Amino acid sequence: MGLGLILIFPALAALLTLASWRAAPWVTLAATLGVLGVAIRDALSVAHGGTLHAAGGGLSLDPLAALYLLLVAFVGMTAALYSIGYLRARMAEHGDEASPPRYRQYFPLFNIFLGSILAVPVISDLALVWIAIELTTIFSAFLVAYEDRSASLEAAWKYVALTSMGAMIALFGVLVLYYAINQQGQPVTWPGLAAAAPHLAPALLLIPFVLWLVGFGAKAGLVPVHTWLPDAHSQAPASICALLSGVETSAALYMLLRIYPALTANPGIANPAIWYLVAGLITVATAAFLLLQVHDFKRLFAYSTVEHMGIIITACGLGAGGHQLGTVYQLFGHALTKSFCFYAAGLATIVFATQRIAATGGLISRVPWLGWALLVGALAIAGAPPFTLFVSEFEILRTGFAAGQYAATGLLTGLIVVAFIAILYQIGHIIFGEPATDNDSPPMPLTGIAALALAFLPVLVFGFYLPPPLDALIHHAALTLGGAS
Repeated sequence: MGLGLILIFPALAALLTLASWRAAPWVTLAATLGVLGVAIRDALSVAHGGTLHAAGGGLSLDPLAALYLLLVAFVGMTAALYSIGYLRARMAEHGDEASPPRYRQYFPLFNIFLGSILAVPVISDLALVWIAIELTTIFSAFLVAYEDRSASLEAAWKYVALTSMGAMIALFGVLVLYYAINQQGQPVTWPGLAAAAPHLAPALLLIPFVLWLVGFGAKAGLVPVHTWLPDAHSQAPASICALLSGVETSAALYMLLRIYPALTANPGIANPAIWYLVAGLITVATAAFLLLQVHDFKRLFAYSTVEHMGIIITACGLGAGGHQLGTVYQLFGHALTKSFCFYAAGLATIVFATQRIAATGGLISRVPWLGWALLVGALAIAGAPPFTLFVSEFEILRTGFAAGQYAATGLLTGLIVVAFIAILYQIGHIIFGEPATDNDSPPMPLTGIAALALAFLPVLVFGFYLPPPLDALIHHAALTLGGAS
C-alpha cells in the first residue's frame, strides 16, 4: 500500500480540488506533503541497496528510482506552496476577477500532472512508464497555456507537437524492447532488461536506444529537439516551470540513463558511451552560447536546463565503467537548484511586471532579499562553490580526467565556464543594473517567500553535508546506473 499511496494522494487531491476550488490550494499542499512523507519513508527503506515491490510487482522502487521520486515529491511540495500566493499575485497584476476559470482548473491539472511524473519511477512495466511520460505532456500543456495569451498558447502547442512526436518515436523503441525481452523470457521491467541485455542481439538494444535518444531526447530538451523548452518555460507560471524544468524533463532523461547499463552489459556493443558524449556535448555547447544572447530571464533559466540535461548525458558517458556518482548527483542538484531559480524568477516578474532583461535593473535596491536570492540562484545554477551543483560538476570532471577522457572532459570544462560567465553576466544586469523604472514594488506573496526559503535550504546544505541515509541512497543509485550490484 505504501507505494500505491504515492499515486493515490494526487489522484484523490485532483478529485477534491474539482469539488471545491476555494479549498483547492490547501488540499493540493496537503496531498504533496503526504506524498513527500511516503517518499521519504520508502527512500529510507531502499537507501542501502534494497528494492520495494507492491501491487503484485506492478510497482517497484530501487535506489535510483527512489532518489528521483524524492526529487519529484520535494519539488512538487514547494511548487504547491508557491502556487498559492503566486497565482493570486499574478491575477492582481492583470486585474483578473477573484476566481477566473483557469484558476479553478489549475489545481486539478497540477495534481494530475504531478501524479503522472510520480508514476515514472514507481511503475515497473516499461510501456506503462512510457504512458506516464506522455501523460505529463498532455496535462502540463494546459498549465503552460495558463495565462491564455497568444504567446503561451503558441508555446503550449509547440511543446505538445514536438514532445508528442518524440513520444511516438520512443514508443517504437519500447515495442522493440518488448519483443527482445520477451524472447528471453524476462518481464519487461528494468531488472528484466538488465537480465536479458547480455544475451540480446546488439541491434535489439541499439535500435531502441537510438529511438529513445531521439524521442525521449525531445522531451528532455536535448539539441536539436530542444526548441519547445525555452518557449514553454518563458510562458508557464513559475511554479509549473519549477516542475517542468526541475523534474519533468528529467523523467525522459531518466529513461536514457536507465538503458545505459543494458548497453554496457551487451558484449556486442562497442563503446556505447560515445553516443552519450556526442549528444551531451552538442547540447551543452548549443545551450552555453545561447545563454549569451538571451533577452528573457525565464528563458535564461530554460537554456540553463538544456545545458544541464547535456551535462548529465555527458557525465553518463564519462562515467563508463560504473563511476556514475557525478551523473546522479548532477541530476539531484539540478532538480533542487532549478526549482529555486524559477521561484526567484517568478517573484522578480511580479516586481518588474516583465521578463525582458533590458527592461529590468536594480533589483537589489528595490527588493534586497530577492536580489540576493536571484544572485545566489544564478551562482548555484552556474556551478559556483559551495552549492550542490559545484560538487556534482567537480565530480564529473574529476571522473572524466581520471578515466583518460581528456578531450571530452576538457571541452565540457570550457563549455561550463562559458555558461557560467553568460548566466552571471545576464543576471548581473537584473540585480545591479540601472533601474528601468522607479515604481514601488508590489507586496510579495508570503507562500512564495516560504517556498523560496524551503527550496534554498537543500541547495546550500547539500553542498556541505549529506545526511548518511541520503548519501547512501545517492551512492547506491550511482551503482544502479553503473550496472553494479
